[in-house]
Amino acid sequence: MNLDIRKYDKPLALVFGLLTMALILALTNQEFLSWAFTRHQNFLSWYIRPLFLIPFCYFAYKRSWAGISITIFLLATSMFWFPKPETISPEAAQFLQMELDYLTSDWSFAKILMTLLVPISFIILGAAFWKRNLLIGISVIVLIAVVKVIWSVIFGGESGTSIIAPASLGLIICVILIYFGLRRSGKAKKE
Repeated sequence: MNLDIRKYDKPLALVFGLLTMALILALTNQEFLSWAFTRHQNFLSWYIRPLFLIPFCYFAYKRSWAGISITIFLLATSMFWFPKPETISPEAAQFLQMELDYLTSDWSFAKILMTLLVPISFIILGAAFWKRNLLIGISVIVLIAVVKVIWSVIFGGESGTSIIAPASLGLIICVILIYFGLRRSGKAKKE
């Protein structure tokens, strides 16, 4: 049986896009948000999240809307895949509390603009790989990691430095795998 899944690409993308929106809406529930952030204290969650850039870039390169949408959904849910850790460093707890306070505080115009950087950066990243531009794509990945660390330190102070190791390791792994994966295929366009 030869099943051409490309014909299901956009419907699947729509389904997972709606699931992602439902998850975002569910996170406005304080009880669910607290439960998710309790599980997000597990460092495995911190280390796995940057790695979702790899399938995101792959599916953008392959021009698969479904792959992109599924990856975003999995990225969004990955914060609560792992059990609550038995112990957590005081810096990590303080940083996550800052993030939780940021998300639950009043939404000013400046905060909305700052938060829009996340989907905008994903759009730019996806567009770079959709156009098969390896240089711009990797530059955007580096910029995302640097801005995440800067934001974390500015808003989290000393506790914001707890994100440096997961962000740095994730950045290194993503850049290496994406660069060599696409270069090896010989199809990446250079600029």
